[in-house]
Amino acid sequence: MAIKDLRLTSPDIASNERIDDRFTGQEGAETPRLHVAGVPSEAVELAVVCHDPDAPMPGGFTHWTLYGLPPRDGDIDPDSGRAGPNDDGGTGYVGPFPPAGHGEHRYYFWIYALKTPVAGAPAREDFLREYRGEVVEQARLVGTYSVD
Repeated sequence: MAIKDLRLTSPDIASNERIDDRFTGQEGAETPRLHVAGVPSEAVELAVVCHDPDAPMPGGFTHWTLYGLPPRDGDIDPDSGRAGPNDDGGTGYVGPFPPAGHGEHRYYFWIYALKTPVAGAPAREDFLREYRGEVVEQARLVGTYSVD
């Protein structure tokens, strides 16, 4: 497993805490701010994936894929990368909105430091399969959300 110094934090999402409604599908799905630190020197690109493994569908639900980010510490600017597909049929960030009464879902925001640039904007499953050997380090931030 590729973990060492890479860290992902957010001023908008506290680790293992409930995600504020303004970042969810109920309130307009504002894209949360993310901050990365400890980017390894051998990284040539960063990628972000947000995934809900608790979604009641095979493979969970991908909320965000973002590729081509510069390999540097600091705030992540979504406009500096390439938005990939989400499982809502579009591209870019789609906010959490689990089925009512389905309980608490976990939302994993992953940051991947890669030693090879990602070609295009693959779906999450394709990215993980095709680039797993290219990951220098990875880190995650987990938020939760539920709809009563």
